[in-house]
Amino acid sequence: MHDVAARAGVSIKTVSNVLNGYPYIRPATRDRVEAAIADLGYQMNVSARNLRRGRTDLVGLAVPELSLPYFAELADSVIRAAEARGVTVVVEQTGSVRERELEVLRGPRRQFTDGLIFSPLELGPGDLEAFAVDYPLVLLGERVFDAPADHVTMDNVAAARAATQHLLDLGRRRIAVVGAHPGESVGSAALRVQGYREALAAAGLPVRPELVREAGLWHRSTGAEATSALLDEGVEVDAIFGLNDALALGALHALHDRRVDVPGRIAVIGFDDVEETAFSSPTLSTIAPGRDQIARTAVDLVLARVAAGGEDPGPPRRVVADFALVARASTLGAGA
Repeated sequence: MHDVAARAGVSIKTVSNVLNGYPYIRPATRDRVEAAIADLGYQMNVSARNLRRGRTDLVGLAVPELSLPYFAELADSVIRAAEARGVTVVVEQTGSVRERELEVLRGPRRQFTDGLIFSPLELGPGDLEAFAVDYPLVLLGERVFDAPADHVTMDNVAAARAATQHLLDLGRRRIAVVGAHPGESVGSAALRVQGYREALAAAGLPVRPELVREAGLWHRSTGAEATSALLDEGVEVDAIFGLNDALALGALHALHDRRVDVPGRIAVIGFDDVEETAFSSPTLSTIAPGRDQIARTAVDLVLARVAAGGEDPGPPRRVVADFALVARASTLGAGA
């Protein structure tokens, strides 16, 4: 900067103002500084500038698995929302491993980001102390309640109830749910099964144990395996609710392999509205959980905390995104 200032015949402060986009500089002065920068090949030391500002304009995003379509598309939404605000996102993958989730919260990478948007799967209410961090933190999902951090989530119970009600409205009465996690009290699986149970109860139907199917990992393969087991056991079923789209797409694959008519004999619905659902055969009915709204809100919340600096930004906020039922051919039939 000394060299640029000397060549342009201005002060170092003027060079700094030009580099930082200060608006009140005479055009002729700005032109001389920019010409000197070009002649000397000067590049700003961004790290030093950010150190002085106390900010990096980097935000961390930690998700379980980018191989799962929902988290890949969520990451894309967060990146786009952050870019619109002039911020870069550094994506980390935890693999749903407890120690890696803890490392995300307390590891050295946090020194290089202004804040963190985090979707934990293995940490829960018993880990509240781990979330008492000294940087802006926004949690996603349903794994942690009452943590000392902002929380953006979806209405899992109401959305699952709506998915099940859609099947009931179509006359389906033996509705299997695929993706249950027995013994889980906190988390998306438990909440979505709760919504399923509530819809059946409101319709005066019992929850039949043989129709509640476990799937530890919510992948296409486990959805296909659970559906094949239903058919192999001869369980009477006229609809399947996959607790995410990967499970439901796996169910569709298994039904296609068995030449089962969808939705004639068995209707199928998922949850997440990932892009693939609009191109499956048949196209998959699903729940759109407000992914873009979740991403925008999370970015806004974390950046508001960053902007507050050392000032009190107020108590943690909890925001519930809107959801919508997306009815397609897997429940409505051809032409839907």
